[in-house]
Amino acid sequence: MRPVREVEERMARYGSEHKEATRRRIVETAGRRLKRDGIDGSGIATLMADAGLTNGAFYAHFQSKDDLVTTVVGDQLGRQASEFSELPGGRAGLEVFVGQYLSAAHRDHPDVGCPSAALLDEVARCAAPTKKAYTAGAKAILDEICTRLAPEDPESARGTALQLFTMLVGSMQLARAVSDKKLSEAVLEEGNRSAQALIRAGAKQK
Repeated sequence: MRPVREVEERMARYGSEHKEATRRRIVETAGRRLKRDGIDGSGIATLMADAGLTNGAFYAHFQSKDDLVTTVVGDQLGRQASEFSELPGGRAGLEVFVGQYLSAAHRDHPDVGCPSAALLDEVARCAAPTKKAYTAGAKAILDEICTRLAPEDPESARGTALQLFTMLVGSMQLARAVSDKKLSEAVLEEGNRSAQALIRAGAKQK
């Protein structure tokens, strides 16, 4: 027989790993739900049901819904920055990012898309911790854009990066908001054209 202490340690380790896996599942499923239905439109019961858990399990992982939202916002932007970094280097990868961002697929599936386009208006009304998490994530995206626009002096591209990011987010929000499909497509097309032109102009200035 194994010593009692060894068994207890194995059980404790399993318990910790299981808890972390459960927390990760909640964060991942909540990310999709919040981006699809909004922060205000997603209650704890729904978020936990998506993860296959009961309401009672929620407070073993998060202090409040605000705590979960803050975690989700930071996680979603971190994932976006990580996926962005895996694209081809330099301007080529940035152009790919723009094309994927201002696409009909992204417009029609907010649950798997950019957290900024889906949640920005609600984040603006959230408490300080959520805004802080969003700010850190947004800066990571902007840093990625700056590095691709001006590898030797990223900070010199900060203004262009801000223009580009706000153009992408605003274009996607407008494309989702209008009920006229042709107008929505036009928003995406013009946004893409303007964004690509901004990238080319920014590159020429370096």
